[in-house]
Amino acid sequence: MKIFVFGNPDLPEDSLPLRILPRLQQNFSELEFVTVDPNEEWQVPEELVAIDTAQGIGEVSVFEDLDKFAPAPRLTMHDFDALLNLRYLMKLGKLKSVKIIGVPPGLLEEDALRQVIGVLGNLAK
Repeated sequence: MKIFVFGNPDLPEDSLPLRILPRLQQNFSELEFVTVDPNEEWQVPEELVAIDTAQGIGEVSVFEDLDKFAPAPRLTMHDFDALLNLRYLMKLGKLKSVKIIGVPPGLLEEDALRQVIGVLGNLAK
């Protein structure tokens, strides 16, 4: 199974999935983790599983419906975010289903790691 990991290493509030990635790779050597910028060109699978930062949640959560997310304000093309891109890919029919593992930005790394490991363990079954 391929797991896409989104995040920005330069922004502390958006880097938690990237910071726990090396330990996720150690725990799940059978999974392929791919770090991508969701707004750039990349090979889009029909069924996407991704780990990303999610604002407004208290614990790691799995989302299977993009409508569960509130859109970010968009004033310029710089505000074109992952959610908008994923919705666009769904509309084009390139993306059939999503599982977004949302990680709250304020979670301690150890707690995030433990919770994401639990979610991935259930998905990998």
